[in-house]
Amino acid sequence: MMIKYEVESKEMYYTYIVECKDGTFYTGWTTDVTRRITEHNEGKGAKYTRARNPVQLRYYEEFMTKKDAMKREYAIKQLSRKQKMQLF
Repeated sequence: MMIKYEVESKEMYYTYIVECKDGTFYTGWTTDVTRRITEHNEGKGAKYTRARNPVQLRYYEEFMTKKDAMKREYAIKQLSRKQKMQLF
């Protein structure tokens, strides 16, 4: 019988929204918001933001698990622009 243990991680996960220079929003998740924004602005982030930088952080939420952060990212991506703006 194999016993599966979950390793407790002190690492936090974040879902975030950035506003691109063209006014569009990009939503993602990360373990380090500051590093990720820097990556986006250096053209090392998501393909979507590469041609739309600089980006500005508009909103973020903190989660204990990667799964929760990814679920929230998906949920935010389903929102309308107006609904996203109501978050911040």
